[in-house]
Amino acid sequence: MHILIVEDSSLVASGIKAGLELHGFTCDIAASQSLAEQHLASCHFDACVLDLGLPDGDGLQLLRKWRAAGQDLPVLILTARGTMQDKVAGFQTGTDDYLTKPFDLQELVMRLHALLRRAGGRATDLVALGDCQVNASTGDVLCGGERVELSRREWALLSALLQSKGRVLSLAQLHDSLYGFDLEVGSNTVNVHVHHLRKKLGSDIIDTVRGVGFRLGARYCGPSA
Repeated sequence: MHILIVEDSSLVASGIKAGLELHGFTCDIAASQSLAEQHLASCHFDACVLDLGLPDGDGLQLLRKWRAAGQDLPVLILTARGTMQDKVAGFQTGTDDYLTKPFDLQELVMRLHALLRRAGGRATDLVALGDCQVNASTGDVLCGGERVELSRREWALLSALLQSKGRVLSLAQLHDSLYGFDLEVGSNTVNVHVHHLRKKLGSDIIDTVRGVGFRLGARYCGPSA
C-alpha cells in the first residue's frame, strides 16, 4: 500500500516512513501542503498520514480543499493537537481517523490497516482467493494449507490489486504502489513481479488487460467487479 506522509519534521517523517516500510507499506514524504498536492497529482496513493502544523498552512485547510474537490483519499490525522475540540474539527473536516502524538508505531500500523480495510470494502483482513487465504494486515499467505513466502514487492503488488476491488491498475499506478515516487527502476519490473505472483499463487490470480494494465483475477472479484 502506498502511503503519503505529510509531515514537516524530517526526523518524525523519516521515522514514520522507516517504521511503515518495515510493515510492508511503500511511503513518500511531503513536508508542506504544496508538496503534498504535487505528490497527489503525480502518484496514486492508498492513504495519507497528515500532520496539521505545516509551514504553508494548517493541515485542516488542505484536507478541506481535498474534500471540497471530491478527493476521497483515506486520511489519518497524526498531530500533537489532542483536545476533543481538535478531534471534532478533524472529523467534521473529513478525516477518517485521528491519532495524537506521541504515538505507538504499532497502533499507527493497525489504524492504517483498518482504514484501508474499510476503504477496500472488507469487513475482515482475511481474503479468500481460491484455495489461498491472504491476511491483508500481516501479509501471511496460505495456499492449500501451506505458507507461501512473498517478497516485499510481490506483497505490495498483491495488496494493491486487493485494494483496487477489481479495478484495472495501470503500470504507472502499480509502479507507485511498489516503489514510491522517487525510486527509479527498470520499466519491466512490474511485469516481473506479476510473473512471480502467478507462479506462486496460480496463473489466474492476475488478469492482464492489454494496453491498460492489470487487475485481480476476474474469478476473485465478485459479480460487482
